[in-house]
This record gives sequence, C-alpha cells and structure tokens, in this order.
Amino acid sequence: MKLPPFILASTSPRRAELLSLLPLKFAVVASDAMEVAHGYLTPLEVCQLNAHRKARAVAKHHPDALVLGADTLVFLGSEIYGKPRNLADARRMLWELQGKTHQVVTGVSLIHLRRHQEKIFAASTDVLFHPLTRAQIKNYLGKINPLDKAGAYAIQERGELIVAEISGSFSNVVGLPVEQLWATLSAWPG
Repeated sequence: MKLPPFILASTSPRRAELLSLLPLKFAVVASDAMEVAHGYLTPLEVCQLNAHRKARAVAKHHPDALVLGADTLVFLGSEIYGKPRNLADARRMLWELQGKTHQVVTGVSLIHLRRHQEKIFAASTDVLFHPLTRAQIKNYLGKINPLDKAGAYAIQERGELIVAEISGSFSNVVGLPVEQLWATLSAWPG
C-alpha cells in the first residue's frame, strides 16, 4: 500500500496513539474548524460533518497530503453527549447514562485535496453502563479528567468501573475505528 504523506487533523493524544498502531507514518496538525451540532442532523451525520470540516480545514493548507479528520459523540436516543462543560455536567451525563445502553459514534473523513479524493464514513458501538450510584460516579470522576471526553468518560481509563459490556469496535469508543480505517486505507486509490 502506497499512500501520500498522511496527516492526522487532531491533537487528540488518544487518536494519535490509536493511529500509531497502524503501519503508517503521519504528522499531527491541529484543525481550527469549529464543531457544529445542527438539531436536524442525526448524531451520525453530526460526527461525519464535523470530521469533514476538520479534515478539510487542514487539507486546504496541505493539498498534497491525505488528511484524516475524526469526531466522536456519545448519544442516548436522540440526546447527544459531547464534552462536559464542567464536573457537574460530567456527573449529570454519567448519571443519565448509568444502567443503560448508549451509542458511541465516530465520523471519519479522509481527504486528498489535490487528487479530489474523499471518503467519509462512521462507526457506531453500543456501550452498556453498569447501574451506578452517585458515589460510584464521584469515585470514577476522581480518577480521570472527563472534561475533554465525549460523554464524560474514557473506556480506556478505568472503564471497567462503569462499563458492563460493549458491542462493536473498542477503538471506536476510544476515538477512532481503527479496523474500519485500515480497511478503507487498504482500498485507497494509489
């Protein structure tokens, strides 16, 4: 597989760590695209739109590179759980998610501007939380920093305290569906 120079349009250490699991050399370039959340879009569409906006913003400055943008959201029904505003918001989110199955969706956008090549997809994983008491939620939040995480939790950081089971891609819940990304890159036109 021969890919052009590869750029991750994200400063997320979790995404960079996941991407480093693949046999790729890549650079990290922060995207200045603002995330949007229109009420008429599904969570899957919101993630794909934000991933596209992030990738395109970086691709404009690096038109000969293959740029990866990603956006992850947690949702329960039609309620979207982005990054909490503060610890009280994080407690509220975990309380609303406890004992229920919610979905984690990551939208992914790959853009090579010069070649006019683009691929956008999304992955969804079901996550079931244990029934939790307020004391258990407080304990969990004392062990992680929830403020930069959609849904106020990180499955890879003491997730066993709150997560009962998942159905789908574990790496998707962390922030990047590595399996689906690798399949897409393997089929990328050279």
